[in-house]
Amino acid sequence: MLRVRPLHFTSRIEAWEQLLTALGLARTENSPGWQVFDAGSGRLALHGVPEGAAEDGTTALAVEVGDVAEFARRTNLSAADDGTTPAEIITADHGETCKITAPDGFSFLADPAAPDGPGGDADPALAVVGVWLTEDPTSASQTLRHVGARPRPVPDADETADFTAKNGGVLLVRPASGTPRSGLGFEYDGGLEPLRERLASAGLEAIITEEAFGSTLHVPNPDAGAAAPHVPATVWISERRPMR
Repeated sequence: MLRVRPLHFTSRIEAWEQLLTALGLARTENSPGWQVFDAGSGRLALHGVPEGAAEDGTTALAVEVGDVAEFARRTNLSAADDGTTPAEIITADHGETCKITAPDGFSFLADPAAPDGPGGDADPALAVVGVWLTEDPTSASQTLRHVGARPRPVPDADETADFTAKNGGVLLVRPASGTPRSGLGFEYDGGLEPLRERLASAGLEAIITEEAFGSTLHVPNPDAGAAAPHVPATVWISERRPMR
């Protein structure tokens, strides 16, 4: 199995809870400093940190898998033709996990999947999106293929790449200068105006903008202003592009 489950670090968990609930996610885990929310497709974990901490307002790309050891074996077998072994079993603070390291130096974790929680109230049209920003999108895309992500068509034959995970969530590769890093967003399979109205009824101002390949909804980022200057001003929800 493969499920997208980014890990977001924040000193404003309550504000994020308000936003995620308004977006249509359902909370499935609730412990001090740790919350997990299910979308219709994919999950998002919130990890509380002190305000001003280096991680405050940042997101780490992460996925969930059924069996960590088997996932590592299959990933390395898939990558054998490249002469690489990107997957390594490690022991992290939270237990045994698999670390995947790409040629661009970017790494992310594949954790054992948490049991399905009572997430039946999640909006089925909403998907969690993990973004990989890199100067080497070709190798990033190849790494995602090795871990079992499924490519999906994109409008242009450029350096962007879109993937879906078998058990939920979306992964995007986007070219960007500087150190490889991850980002967070959402995707909505339907018109964005009803979602904007739902956010407004929860007291959250949202603006719809027309992009080159569809509409995008922008809502103020709960971390903006409290964390470091690198924190984006908004959280985006893109309108799902039709498959070709």
